[in-house]
Amino acid sequence: MNICGIELKANNVILVILKNGSYIETKIKKIIVEDDEKQEDIRKFCNEFLDFLQKNEIEKVFIKKRAKKGAFSGGAVTFKIEGLIQLNPFCSVDLVSAQTISSFEKKNQIEFPKELKKYQEQAYLTALCNI
Repeated sequence: MNICGIELKANNVILVILKNGSYIETKIKKIIVEDDEKQEDIRKFCNEFLDFLQKNEIEKVFIKKRAKKGAFSGGAVTFKIEGLIQLNPFCSVDLVSAQTISSFEKKNQIEFPKELKKYQEQAYLTALCNI
């Protein structure tokens, strides 16, 4: 089963794919929304993301949840992107809390694959704690 872990940061969608629990190196590691106020940029993002899901045969997506209020709350653009991801017609999408990821990390000895970029670690953990 191919699953995709996602972390949303500003206008970036950071992506990681796990196949049967193993990290899969991909050319596309993140997708950027250039300008969330331009319809053509939103459509471009949607098309790139749907193409990514299809080409990698993703069966399930897990997104690291962001706080809605408070000092560490996510930006408006990340919530807009999250909604677009949830609307994809190819697979189901679940949100994973930071507490769940942190608890998983404490209970398990995590070894990050050497091919994994530092900025992908949270997306990797998001996927890993759901296999």
